[in-house]
Amino acid sequence: MLQNFIKRIITSIILLSLFLFINFTHQYIFISSILILGAIICIESNNMFSKLVGITFKKKKNLNKEFDIKFLILNLITFFYVFFIFCNYSYKIHTMEGPIFFLYLISICFFTDIGGYVFGKIIGGKKLSKISPNKTISGTIGSFIFSFIPLLLFSNSKYLNLEFNKENILFILLVSLISQLGDLSISYFKRKAKIKDTGKILPGHGGILDRLDGIIFAIPCSYYLLKLF
Repeated sequence: MLQNFIKRIITSIILLSLFLFINFTHQYIFISSILILGAIICIESNNMFSKLVGITFKKKKNLNKEFDIKFLILNLITFFYVFFIFCNYSYKIHTMEGPIFFLYLISICFFTDIGGYVFGKIIGGKKLSKISPNKTISGTIGSFIFSFIPLLLFSNSKYLNLEFNKENILFILLVSLISQLGDLSISYFKRKAKIKDTGKILPGHGGILDRLDGIIFAIPCSYYLLKLF
């Protein structure tokens, strides 16, 4: 367990360093990196869906054509969403709002994840849903509480005009909620496919999709939330 924790810490430091480099470097490097991440997400989701369809196929052997079509549809939807929605809106937000705000947005999702983990482990309690047995109600509350940490960190920044007003509070709560729902959605598919992680590319963490499950939903929704606020 200690060895796995050390792996997670080392991997997290490397990921943070890579993200900061990609986020604050040239736009061409940023969009190229986002497209590479999109490709990896599609590969990992393809492997997850193949196991999902394979499980169903064993139960209903005479319906192989139907489930081949389902497999194709799932991959097509994922491909469209990842490249035309997630990658597209990541680029738009990064270009329109700037790298500092993009870092702020990613931080909300990151601390949402951390808050759920910390409160879930320390407090525990009643399970949130059968979809993901590790998720607890206390973890959800912790996710919302921790999601305000970036606002505290960036409120005095000269680069962002952030205040503790209704608009920013509502924005954070909605982004955190969407991030958590995204996490639950991917957990649902993993549970159906009977896998713990979508990949092994990140030591101690699993796959890229395991780490970006909330972010890939939060970013596109954030684009429209910014339009509203």
